[in-house]
Amino acid sequence: MAEATSSTTGRRYGVARVCQIWDQPRSSFYAARQPQAGAVAPASASARRGPKPSVGDEALLAAIHADLERSPWTGEGHRKVWARLRAIDGVRVSRKRLLRLMREHGLLSPHRARTRSDAPHDRRIVTEAPNVMWATDAIDLGFADPSRQLKHLPVSVDARQSAS
Repeated sequence: MAEATSSTTGRRYGVARVCQIWDQPRSSFYAARQPQAGAVAPASASARRGPKPSVGDEALLAAIHADLERSPWTGEGHRKVWARLRAIDGVRVSRKRLLRLMREHGLLSPHRARTRSDAPHDRRIVTEAPNVMWATDAIDLGFADPSRQLKHLPVSVDARQSAS
């Protein structure tokens, strides 16, 4: 109906006008024109979107392996690998793409996971009464003598305010 022409004006009705008359959103019109989920998609739809990279993933992965072999360390972070590929080998790729490839192939440097001790409380502080405010502060006592043990002095104050 949107491509049909008016007999009086000779112009097409248009999607916006037809959807307005039928009281349907235009998104429903365009969604109906899309191929169904079970239909075979064209080969170009499965291809990578956007501009094509100058270096393919396989070639970039080979360059990453070569760079890691050159390094005297057991593992390197993606930023150092990205910088060396750019400066030494002349391979200019996105840092995030390099990180994705290194992460997918387990090439990132080994690192320790952050360990957390058991929390002494459930991180919920409940006051005894309304308008009760606690203030916490700390002071650093910089002693010149290293044998003195006290370096940080935490202070907690119960600062009660009256309701005005």
